[in-house]
Amino acid sequence: MEQTTLFQILGDETRLRAVALMADAGEVCVCELVHALELPQPKISRHMAAMRDAGLVVPRRDAQWVFYDLNPALPDWQQQVVAAAVEGIRNESAVVNDRKRLKSMNNRPVRCAVA
Repeated sequence: MEQTTLFQILGDETRLRAVALMADAGEVCVCELVHALELPQPKISRHMAAMRDAGLVVPRRDAQWVFYDLNPALPDWQQQVVAAAVEGIRNESAVVNDRKRLKSMNNRPVRCAVA
């Protein structure tokens, strides 16, 4: 992924909040992002597709669920940029509230062990 692509992705509030949730919680399902970010599923899916296409996140399908996590194969400089961006917004009220909503979500999808 090129520099400009990474910064364009992280420059969008919705995508940055989703990245912050993944950095904090690890793998998250689209339904969890919908609940935590309080945004419609099509909007979340569109943002996740952009991040997937850029290589920032990796998807995993499990039955009807699609889970996303930050790509562990990102180059070191990209991991550092993502970590700095997440650290920069970690204590913003929107992100704090996103984490609270995620933790309080009922009926979160059960993750099956990955082979």
